[in-house]
Amino acid sequence: MLKNALSHIGIFFLCALSLLPLPVLYAFATVVYWLIYYVSGYRRAVVRTNLKYAFPEKSEEEINSIEKKYYKYLSGLIFEIIKMATISKEEMRRRFRFKNIEIMNAYLERGESVLACSGHYGNWEWGAFSIGLVLKCTTYPIYKPLSNKIFDNWFYKIRSRFGNKMVPMRQTFRALNETKDTPAVFLFGNDQAPQKNESHHWITFLNQHTSIQQGIEKIAIRTKRPIFYIKLTSVKRGFYEVECVPICLNPAETPINEITQKHTRLLEKLIEEEPAYWLWSHRRWKHQPIQ
Repeated sequence: MLKNALSHIGIFFLCALSLLPLPVLYAFATVVYWLIYYVSGYRRAVVRTNLKYAFPEKSEEEINSIEKKYYKYLSGLIFEIIKMATISKEEMRRRFRFKNIEIMNAYLERGESVLACSGHYGNWEWGAFSIGLVLKCTTYPIYKPLSNKIFDNWFYKIRSRFGNKMVPMRQTFRALNETKDTPAVFLFGNDQAPQKNESHHWITFLNQHTSIQQGIEKIAIRTKRPIFYIKLTSVKRGFYEVECVPICLNPAETPINEITQKHTRLLEKLIEEEPAYWLWSHRRWKHQPIQ
């Protein structure tokens, strides 16, 4: 009972906070940055280890610079996600611009469905949140439910405000079957770490042995749906640009593992160009292949 009450109080506080303008929220983010970086040291060991292994050629000074920039970005990202509870469609369209979206819409207008993927790079939540505003169909982002049911339900409602239909990971095939006769876009994360017993495909990603989920490739081959990469870049604080990059338009004719390689390399190149915007505090490499 106490846990539920605290969850509801927390949600009330977050909703009230989301009513504030983003410039005010970014001022709070500066305080949060100092707290999580200098005071609590939130996952600094994880971030530092991940950066050192990913960029062995970089100096200690360069690693420190990326690390600080990451925590500053993470602090702002927290408040951008909170803002999702009340931000308007007009404001979202102003802050999140899409390029080449007409390529995806051309398939939808012909009654064909499309698959898309992206990583935990930049404000991936805003990306999934706003893409439904520019696509001529219903969008189905695949997500992993939170363990706290109250927060999970609240977050589900926020993510669905602009028409998205969120799909829990384990219900993906059911949702695909239910929409097989209707144009739709299913949006996958391409940098989620599989469970240890599901880690079957390994590649070198950011200089490390990395297990990659192959769900989107298997679905694409099975359903013959084209795949696009949602390439997200930060223009300036609170403003983003997305390019819809075709990965594979004929998946049934593509050699096995090629789709997985392509979308992984796209993310890797994006991270190498501007590393601070990836989720470095995630324990992405906690599982390693059996020698």
